[in-house]
Amino acid sequence: MKIEVREDSVVVAGYVNTVERYSKPIRANLRGKMQKFIEKIKAGVFETALKRNNNVKVLLNHNYERELANTQNGTAILKEDNIGLRAEVTITDAEVVEKAKKNKLVGWSFGFHSNSDDVSDDGAIATRTISDMDLLEVSILDDTRSPAYYGTSIETRNEGDPNMEIRENVQEDAENTSFVDELADLVVNKVLEKLKAEKRAETPEEETVTEVTEETEVTEETTVTETTEENSVVEETEERSIDYSSFEERLAKLN
Repeated sequence: MKIEVREDSVVVAGYVNTVERYSKPIRANLRGKMQKFIEKIKAGVFETALKRNNNVKVLLNHNYERELANTQNGTAILKEDNIGLRAEVTITDAEVVEKAKKNKLVGWSFGFHSNSDDVSDDGAIATRTISDMDLLEVSILDDTRSPAYYGTSIETRNEGDPNMEIRENVQEDAENTSFVDELADLVVNKVLEKLKAEKRAETPEEETVTEVTEETEVTEETTVTETTEENSVVEETEERSIDYSSFEERLAKLN
């Protein structure tokens, strides 16, 4: 999401949703059954939906009483390209302009009716591909909402329209994404180190046995060398430590 604050307005631009890319797991009612599934929207679906509806409203937090712009009067430009549904919206609402100045606009969402989809549950998780929809509205989310992190989709239900589906997606920040991935790798490594240490503590030391056969001779010198190398690897693993303080500070800033 790109935000350009002007004197008495704000221009918000970015991708509302990508096409041909599966979401992270969604848990929702699918074909009359609560289940977990991943979902993607086929290329061309948004373009067809925009041709069908030439007046798509842009709302604040899916609230129809807070219309910020629309495609009919040109204050909102919605277009599907090879990446997905891209929006450029000019907003003059004083409250939203103030939220933009305070960095309180956090992401995009859109509401739709699915007219045609294909669902497969042959694998470990069901997959859903949407091939036709009615695009009802696009929303800008402020910090009073809890959008999903980095591409995760969340489905909620509008009380006034039980068939309406909403997809929320927080803006993607390459630096923060890289930081989170790096931290995740460190946590995994830390867990693995702990498991190895526990395994070594549970396993009694075994005496080194020198076996001599007609085909292979193992000398004591070779056995000692191999044991020393193994101990060196163990000691190196045990001495590794990770300073998480810098990551904790950056996580606090993200929150």
